[in-house]
Amino acid sequence: MFDEIMEKFEGSPSQQAVIRLLLERGFSVNDEGRVVSGGIEIPNTGIAREIGVDRRVVDSTTDAILADEELRRIFQNISQVPSLMDLAPVLDLTVLTIEVTDADEPGIVAKVASMIADEGISIRQTISEDPEFTDDPRLYLITDETLPGDLINEIRNLDFVRKIELQ
Repeated sequence: MFDEIMEKFEGSPSQQAVIRLLLERGFSVNDEGRVVSGGIEIPNTGIAREIGVDRRVVDSTTDAILADEELRRIFQNISQVPSLMDLAPVLDLTVLTIEVTDADEPGIVAKVASMIADEGISIRQTISEDPEFTDDPRLYLITDETLPGDLINEIRNLDFVRKIELQ
């Protein structure tokens, strides 16, 4: 799906940058063509500054979204999920980031979550990036406790794990 969305803007890398930002941040586009998070409007100048494009690029991208029924349905229904990842150091939580070889393989989240649960460790949040919407999807698990070294090694040795990172 991500590739199909990006193809609609293949002639404009700047518009693709706007699309990528909207998807990554979970920003919606309302009926007036304004970028919003919930009911809060995000100024197009702020979006443009963030990705280094002119404000008019944001305007033309939101116009194109509203003109395409498929894009309209996607971008009027997307929403943001609050993440504990940036708060982890403040709240003394552990973030385990997992890069996998094939994000479409079934059971990845279930396998890792059950391994952590088997150690009696509570998972506060799990975020799994959708392989349809990002080029390099990752799995993030935020836990109440530090993960033991032997568990980290077991996870690292799973067939589908390419790389792990602890924060």
